[in-house]
Amino acid sequence: MSRRGTAEKRTAKSDPIFRNRLANMVVNRIMKDGKKSLAYQILYRAVKKIQQKTETNPLLVLRQAIRRVTPNIGVKTRRNKKGSTRKVLIEIGSKQGRALAIRWLLEASQKRPGRNMAFKLSSELVDAAKGSGGAICKKEATHRMAEANRALAHFH
Repeated sequence: MSRRGTAEKRTAKSDPIFRNRLANMVVNRIMKDGKKSLAYQILYRAVKKIQQKTETNPLLVLRQAIRRVTPNIGVKTRRNKKGSTRKVLIEIGSKQGRALAIRWLLEASQKRPGRNMAFKLSSELVDAAKGSGGAICKKEATHRMAEANRALAHFH
């Protein structure tokens, strides 16, 4: 147990152009080696491409994509008394779910073939908002695994 007090929850800052917390969370996940200005450039170029592709508000597309990818259940590995490990079903809270969704979206966009990260990110966000793409596949795979382990949990 910690002897110190509990850490207070900090709210995420909003980004300078859109005044949006979600956009800033994405920027912080894109950022590597402390290069935040480069991360902002990538996000804003991706947003511009989304605007050109869909001709709708790109922030709505971003929000929709993250909402579609956010998982509600997941699996966690637990070790029982006999020493064997099992995957146990856990419910994922909204903050954790959002963090996972952003991570999955960025991983899926990095794996995409394409010219640059802004192009790949914009394509992945548009696909996720429509209900397809790598991040959606990842969510469905997680849900399938959770359902399978829910079925197995009754036998033990």
